[in-house]
Amino acid sequence: MRYLIRFSYDGTNFFGYQKQVNKRTVQGELENVLSRISKTKVLVSASGRTDALVHAINQYAHFDLNIHISCNDLKRALNSLLPKDIYIKSVSNVLDSFHARFDVLKKEYIYKINLGEFDPFSRNYIYQYNQELDIVKMVQAIEYFKGKHNFKSFTKSNNDIVDYEREIYDATIRVENHIMTISFIGNGFLRYMVRNMVGTLISVGEGKTEPDEILEIFKCEDRTKAKKTAPANGLYLKNVYYALN
Repeated sequence: MRYLIRFSYDGTNFFGYQKQVNKRTVQGELENVLSRISKTKVLVSASGRTDALVHAINQYAHFDLNIHISCNDLKRALNSLLPKDIYIKSVSNVLDSFHARFDVLKKEYIYKINLGEFDPFSRNYIYQYNQELDIVKMVQAIEYFKGKHNFKSFTKSNNDIVDYEREIYDATIRVENHIMTISFIGNGFLRYMVRNMVGTLISVGEGKTEPDEILEIFKCEDRTKAKKTAPANGLYLKNVYYALN
């Protein structure tokens, strides 16, 4: 039987989502616990991977179990055995044809920046920029990311990728109590893409880059033309959307 889980995790003490040899990962923890419950090896397929230090508010993954267990009982068992930096929010049954990665319609990421004084308590969850930024120019600049673009300039160079085109449906910036939240909703995201877009927006906010320069960065299709990659700890996978949501 195929199950779909919705879960959150604090990425601070993980080497990312994807399983790695001799490293603590979210996928590794999930598969270890599920294998204990089913008494056989279980493989978990998520909507996508997140890098080290990146957090998830709502991540999704599917897996197959060879035992019958209710969704409520499975949720209870998982949360009793998983470490406290992973929490299963819901468990549901899905068709055997459902795939957590390939059936994604869109994803939403948010990035948090502290523009006020340094906060040691939130340093693992909000990028401590601790300076003012030109928010008006950043709001102008983020508009250039909307729509379909070739994002080769905003991702890690990878010879295996043949299609760098992605579509950003919506992108916003809001500030509340000195905390800036940048949101992107799109049909898919390349590795480091959000962090590179945020880094470029910060450069705009610093007055080092003009908003319309983003168009030229797109045209160059060259990672060296975009600005610095924003730190991982401010990034969250906020939600994943499927036809069944």
